Amino acid sequence: MGKDQVERKIGACTAKHMSRGAVIVVCVIFLSSIVTADDQSLSAYDVLQSYNFPVGLLPKGALGYDLDRDTGKFNAYLNGSCGFSLEGSYQLKYRSTISGYISRNKLTKLKGISVKILFLWVDIVEVTRDGDGLEFSVGIASAEFPIDNFEECPQCGCGLACVKGQVRKLKINPFVSSI
Repeated sequence: MGKDQVERKIGACTAKHMSRGAVIVVCVIFLSSIVTADDQSLSAYDVLQSYNFPVGLLPKGALGYDLDRDTGKFNAYLNGSCGFSLEGSYQLKYRSTISGYISRNKLTKLKGISVKILFLWVDIVEVTRDGDGLEFSVGIASAEFPIDNFEECPQCGCGLACVKGQVRKLKINPFVSSI
């Protein structure tokens, strides 16, 4: 066999292997796009519910999200910053990006959500679901609310006051708040 024949065989063999490799790469890209498309077909609200949280933790109009299902790290995206009052006593602010870690019944290391306590704005850093209650922690203090307070998504600007023109009273369990 001459040098030219060997080079042609090696070239054909490499092309053959490259085409198999290319097919594998195309299949992997195709399959990952299907998984990504399936994941992205879920809304941020659907993802909350899949981890046993109510949709009302996010205001209306969430544009999308990123989620690493292995670590639980997430980002949720709103159309700009958002603020509103609930029952006239709780003022909340959401940044345009909310981040943290999500697992079943637990949101941790939250960034992007603040509540006004007296005259200070403090970050809500953790939300835990325990049965029919949600506990919100600002680090040094926490308060629990019934889960049915979060069946509806608040709207930026008017909170729940926009829903059918009525202000909905927020239920609180005064015996669970702690400092």
